[in-house]
Amino acid sequence: MNIAIVTGASSGLGREFVRQIESVYKNIDEIWVIARRKERLEKLKMRSRVTIHVLDGDLTQENIYERLAYELRTKGARVRMLVNASGFGKYGLISSLETKDMLGMIDVNCKSLTKMTLVCLPYMSRGSRIIQVASAAAFTPQPKFTIYAATKAYVLRFSLGLREELKKKGIWVTTLCPGPVKTEFFQVAGPAQKLTKEEFMSEAEEVVRRGLIASIEKKPLCVFGPFMKAFYVASSIFPDTLTAKALQLFNN
Repeated sequence: MNIAIVTGASSGLGREFVRQIESVYKNIDEIWVIARRKERLEKLKMRSRVTIHVLDGDLTQENIYERLAYELRTKGARVRMLVNASGFGKYGLISSLETKDMLGMIDVNCKSLTKMTLVCLPYMSRGSRIIQVASAAAFTPQPKFTIYAATKAYVLRFSLGLREELKKKGIWVTTLCPGPVKTEFFQVAGPAQKLTKEEFMSEAEEVVRRGLIASIEKKPLCVFGPFMKAFYVASSIFPDTLTAKALQLFNN
């Protein structure tokens, strides 16, 4: 049985990946969706043409990985695509954020993504693909998004390194780095008025479409949008200390 696995599937980019995967990958028998909000996953299941298998659970808890590993093993599943789209950010000064939220970003954005990847890898083979959802925030330190940007830098470096390790096996890793996207992200992140202006925001549908195309084309990185591409180039030219100062001024 060929499957796709999507984390963070109850909203945002994760939900959009579920919607689009079924039209891109014709050899997928089931899409396994993972998130905490079961009712949303069930609604997604009812609207899908492909069989949806719901795995509701908290990615910071061990039991969801135990359940996933058991089902992968007992159902003879072959993971043809893994999309790690789960994650969240909190906007604000370090001194203004709750410790549990700051550590939670590390747990979900870094540890959970890594754990999910490791659980799925034994069930992947030549032609399988991984899409890791990072962010343009990964390119440079970002005051007021300090921990979020650091977690996404981890995702980017981890994924690029993993890609090189898996090349010979024919498993392709693509890291998706969008800028601000019109999802529920900023409802959780908090106010970031300049980042949420219309000229910076992208539609989730288009971000996911480009991410899937990049994966099909075996690209290591997908940076979405002209502003973010310019930001990526600038971050590779100027030192982190300078870009961090510039972003501090931008965010004030």
